[in-house]
Amino acid sequence: MTFQEIINQDKPVLVDFFAEWCGPCKMQAPILDELKERVGERASIIKIDVDKNPQVASTLGVRGVPTLVLFRKGEIRWRQSGVYPANELERLINENL
Repeated sequence: MTFQEIINQDKPVLVDFFAEWCGPCKMQAPILDELKERVGERASIIKIDVDKNPQVASTLGVRGVPTLVLFRKGEIRWRQSGVYPANELERLINENL
């Protein structure tokens, strides 16, 4: 499945743009694992390494990591850079179901 096919789903898709060398990205990872358990099949959560996928990051104008982008049916519904708490991310996903 391509990136475009993934973000065009009916359910919300949270994309975490990260880098292996990024300290805050390492802090975000367990938060996203917890979020995945909470939302289950209601949403998809994917991680994109900006060093391995520079074209996707560039197309979306991602300049800093971590950057979280919430898509629904291919549209950006929310976007934020920095570490974000699971409760807030879960609320955003629920608002976009």
